[in-house]
Amino acid sequence: MELELLTLVALFGVALIAGFIDAIAGGGGLLTVPALLATGMPPALVLGTNKLQSSFGSFSATWFYARKGLLEWAIIWPAVICTFFGAAIGTLAVQTIDAAILERLLPFLLIAFACYFYFSPRVSDAESQRRLTPMAFALLVGGGVGFYDGFFGPGTGSFFAIGFVALAGFGMARATAHTKLLNFTSNIASLLFFTLGGKVVWSVGLCMALGQFIGARMGSKLVLKKGVKLIKPLLVTVSLVMSAKLVWSQYPELFAWLG
Repeated sequence: MELELLTLVALFGVALIAGFIDAIAGGGGLLTVPALLATGMPPALVLGTNKLQSSFGSFSATWFYARKGLLEWAIIWPAVICTFFGAAIGTLAVQTIDAAILERLLPFLLIAFACYFYFSPRVSDAESQRRLTPMAFALLVGGGVGFYDGFFGPGTGSFFAIGFVALAGFGMARATAHTKLLNFTSNIASLLFFTLGGKVVWSVGLCMALGQFIGARMGSKLVLKKGVKLIKPLLVTVSLVMSAKLVWSQYPELFAWLG
């Protein structure tokens, strides 16, 4: 599939902004998926191409955080493995299982997460008490959220972030760094299966990947400078925006009644 140069430049710009937002709070897919759909690309190609470009953004952020010493490989590697296999299974499952029920429940989960991020005293730059062992965390959060990302996807960053804060006792900056690592892992697992199925438009994906890489680096630097003062409001905002978008698409009868 070939697109005009101006369209590719516009997609590059969208990906740059999405990468910036993703590195801080997740939710960049709110921008990139509609942008890809607007080109007339079939939905299956949109999902595969989106995974390609988002992989570069999550890699850029992960690389930056790793160089700054924020990643604790000794305790996170089980979660990386479980996330990879969870995402792979989720990518296969979505081809045979209807995700409609999950789509209708997700907005309310994201609203609950937004309330948690806004009101909970645990959401800060300070560390708190760990509630799960690294292996239990890997199976529950890594495997569970990895499966969700491969199966459906919206809000994955929020799921990982709340897991690290509420269950692993991480401060927000450290939680964000490890969230990007697991995001990258699940993206790569899903991308592998989309590639095997021929569902990736490489020319478009690589153009957007450059924007993602640059935007993610910019966002990662801000996380270290601003910490929870930046991450917390963005997480709340992104969660609520995703909720509104999903409610709009899943409950049209509600808006018709209001109108």
